[in-house]
Amino acid sequence: MLVIRRDLVDAMVAHARRDHPDEACGIVAGPEGSDRPERFVPMENAERSPTFYRFDSGEQLRVWRQMDAADEVPVVVYHSHTATEAYPSRTDVSYAAEPDAHYVLVSTRDPREHELRSYRIVDGVVTEEPVEVVESYMFSHTGSDDTPDRS
Repeated sequence: MLVIRRDLVDAMVAHARRDHPDEACGIVAGPEGSDRPERFVPMENAERSPTFYRFDSGEQLRVWRQMDAADEVPVVVYHSHTATEAYPSRTDVSYAAEPDAHYVLVSTRDPREHELRSYRIVDGVVTEEPVEVVESYMFSHTGSDDTPDRS
């Protein structure tokens, strides 16, 4: 299950709406080993396409180096679909290189509403997972050893 704060969901949806009709993409980084998305990082779609996305290689290298320096990992890898449902395409599956990440898709095909779904993609196998949107991690369904949200 992906547990994610509402402000992070709102930021992903806003990015997807802003870049529409092109696909938007980015990550939400979090502390290594926590599975807790915390830092929203919108990225440039190097393809500038309504049907395909690719991180700019220079930007991706910079962002991954920043995460390494901060002991972070990409907890969420997100992108939008502009004309189809929020389900990974074959290309999306082939590009899934982070086996521990939640792959979030935001569909902006309806201008009034969005569709947001999350998947695990490991070795080409796509598994949809529930998404719990919370106001704060302090009140989410977490283990007894978790500490309150820092923000």
